[in-house]
Formats: sequence, structure tokens, C-alpha cells
Amino acid sequence: MEHIVTQPSETAIDIACDVCSQSTRVEGYDQQLVTLQAHWGYGSKHDGEHYEVCLCELCFFRTLSHLRRDRMVNTMFDEEPDITEDEFGLVRIK
Repeated sequence: MEHIVTQPSETAIDIACDVCSQSTRVEGYDQQLVTLQAHWGYGSKHDGEHYEVCLCELCFFRTLSHLRRDRMVNTMFDEEPDITEDEFGLVRIK
């Protein structure tokens, strides 16, 4: 949820997490948030629907934890799991 201040042009002064409604601004830094987006196309059950959800760091990792659990349940009987639970979604560490 963006809070807009009207000036010569519209500028977002803060972005709130769509789940917990807390500010995503971190003191001394800038906004710390992720955006979950979906643009469903032709042939899908949700054709033409567009979604966008802004998440703060805490809500992102809660969501990621839920997805990890779903993946664990869906692959628990696989003979050779292809990824470790801690690495799910992680692209790199700086």
C-alpha cells in the first residue's frame, strides 16, 4: 500500500506491507521490500488477471517458510531430492 504526497508530481513517500501493514522503510536505508506479481495469460484459469503484493522482510520470510514446507510435503517421498530445504529460492549470498 503506497502513501502518496501530492507535489508537482506524485511521489511515494512510504510503502506499507500488504500483509502486516507495517512500513517497509528501514531507518538509515531505503525501502526494503519484495513484490510478488502474477500476470495470468491466455489459457489460464485466471486469464487477464494481474496481481501485485508488496511484502516486508518478515512477511517475505514467513511466506517463503510456508512454500518450503509445501515443497517438503510434496517431495517427502522422492528418492533423490533435488534441493536442500535451506537453499529453496536462494539465488546467491553477497
